[in-house]
Amino acid sequence: MDERLERYATELFAVEDAILTTIRARQAGLKLPPIHISADEGKLLHVLLRAVGATTVLEVGSLAGYSGVWLARALPAGGRLTTIEKDPRHASLARQAFTEAGLSAQVQVLEGAALDVLPTLKPGFDAIFLDADKANLPRYFEWSLTLLRAGGLLLCDNAFFHGAVVDPADQSPDTAGVRAFNLLAASDPRLVSSVVPIRDGVVVAVKVGS
Repeated sequence: MDERLERYATELFAVEDAILTTIRARQAGLKLPPIHISADEGKLLHVLLRAVGATTVLEVGSLAGYSGVWLARALPAGGRLTTIEKDPRHASLARQAFTEAGLSAQVQVLEGAALDVLPTLKPGFDAIFLDADKANLPRYFEWSLTLLRAGGLLLCDNAFFHGAVVDPADQSPDTAGVRAFNLLAASDPRLVSSVVPIRDGVVVAVKVGS
């Protein structure tokens, strides 16, 4: 997309408030990995959750809470976001972000490796957002289909993985994980899926079968 159009769309439809700006600035100041979603991705996720009337959402990969604020704000009173983060420092920062946003009562931060935490969760989530380590994405895919309700949304960031998915020379575990996830999302008969080409690509899928 033309950079001018991208900037126009972001400035018109995905304006950050002071809390989101503070969370993003804190992450940069602490030199955390620059892997959080963008404001336009956050707004897309927010709109999708509202469109399906989501009340229970699972996020895999909290980082410092930026994406979680976008997700939790889409939920109605009594809604619940469960977010998994393996790094204790990041989990603490995420809790701080949710407190600052007035969302702590709606968000549960679970510390630990996702593949250890996912088997402990009860199925029936309205939506799942994957934004964690890429090598394990195929395993997260299977857990997502187990934990999602029929008609639920499966959302995943970095579908293009900064262009690596179309680079035959890149055979790294992370790139292989993204490619495998994309293939599963595109071909599994339990899903209807597409990719929204915002920033690094967001997979959007609906569970239609068990």
